[in-house]
Amino acid sequence: MLNRRFLRIKVLQALYAYLEAGDTNVTNGIKNLLESIDKLQELFVWQLSFLVETKRFADNKITDNKHKFIPTYEDLHPNMRYVENRVINAIENNKDFQKKEAAYCINWGGMGSEVVKNYYNIMRETEEYKAYMSDKVDNWEHDKKFLATMIEAYYADLEVLQDFYEEKSIYFCDDYHLVSSILLKYLNELKKLDVDTKLPTIYKTENDEVNIDEEFVKKLFRETLRHGDEFGQMIAENTNNWEKERICVMDMIIMKMAITELVCFSEVPVKVTMNEYIEISKYFSTPKSKNFINGLLDRLLKKMTEEGKIEKKGLGLLEK
Repeated sequence: MLNRRFLRIKVLQALYAYLEAGDTNVTNGIKNLLESIDKLQELFVWQLSFLVETKRFADNKITDNKHKFIPTYEDLHPNMRYVENRVINAIENNKDFQKKEAAYCINWGGMGSEVVKNYYNIMRETEEYKAYMSDKVDNWEHDKKFLATMIEAYYADLEVLQDFYEEKSIYFCDDYHLVSSILLKYLNELKKLDVDTKLPTIYKTENDEVNIDEEFVKKLFRETLRHGDEFGQMIAENTNNWEKERICVMDMIIMKMAITELVCFSEVPVKVTMNEYIEISKYFSTPKSKNFINGLLDRLLKKMTEEGKIEKKGLGLLEK
């Protein structure tokens, strides 16, 4: 489920929290990092469940309206487009989703029901919902596109849902927007979902024995700390008219992580590393510092390559 960029972001966040807390126990730092990544999986399932629960709420509302004392024509002949959304129903009927929903004890009772109702009422008033419900196109891709549109346009501002998650876990609050991005990516790439299809996992495994992504994040966290002073000095020596103290903590961590990956990860192509940290800097740095990071990494890459400090295994891995 998580591509390496999401995992790099989790390492960045974990390093920031570790350094800001003044922690000195690397083992605890890695433990907290892995726990935060595990919580991404849990929140991802909660967000899938939220989509399903809004459909259930709509279905119950339709049933209640049909049993009014004096139902209207619309009450008796409701538009079933949303409650019959193919993607939501595929998720609801998926065995792996049902298993994980039960394992995480997901329940939308109490305050959760108010959150679902609030979102449903907001959704019904949107132009996107009205267009979806009246559109002549009716297929899997159309159902999927509507869900993706709502997530992209409205989830970021859905404070009532964020507040609800904050009560569940501090990790949920911190990762709400990240998981929204993961959910959007998942839906955009979803071709079909059968009852027996497994939901995507957090990590990739190799021969079901070596968790290569987990090893990647642990090594990146550990090596960035190990070489922190060395790479910090390298950054300071190659900044023009920019004192080390003026570089904010987050920007410094981004650059140290990039250098760590260039030097310590022989299997990761240079181009991948450079592209990933340039993209990450767009979200975690100001426009001014983002340009500074990009320029400095380019300069350091050229210098370290000339000095033979970057060794990559395989043809083409050194190409930028």
